[in-house]
Amino acid sequence: MELLNPGTGLILWQLFIFVVLVILLGALAWKPILQSLKEREVSIQSALDSAERAKLEMASLKADNEKLLKEAREERDKILKEAREAASRLHDQAQQDAKKTADKIIDDARSVIQTEKAAALTEVKSQVAMFSLEIAEKLIKKNLSTDGAQKELIQGYIKDIKLN
Repeated sequence: MELLNPGTGLILWQLFIFVVLVILLGALAWKPILQSLKEREVSIQSALDSAERAKLEMASLKADNEKLLKEAREERDKILKEAREAASRLHDQAQQDAKKTADKIIDDARSVIQTEKAAALTEVKSQVAMFSLEIAEKLIKKNLSTDGAQKELIQGYIKDIKLN
């Protein structure tokens, strides 16, 4: 039973060794371990703070990015709208110019036609007058071939002149 009951000297030596071991561990091991744990805690906290700052910065950058995208979309829509309006104005202007050109061509053609028509009518009138004179000359030569017919014509003219 002696094995089951330790002696007082043994307990004292074990207690003495334990206290020396605790003091040695406290001086040599626990302080560096606690210091290392403290440094680790600080570095972890620093990393967490840094991650939080990065998260906030990312959220800010994302918001800025969204804002820039929205502005870019609005600018793109504005540019497209202006381009459509410009194309529409150019199309309308081209149609108006084409209509003006067509109207001018038509008016020029009408004036040329009128000029040609007037020239043709003048020529026809002069030809009709020439034919009429030729016919009248031939008729008068035929009708006035005798002296009596000539005297009768002259007498008719004289009567007409006195009556007017």
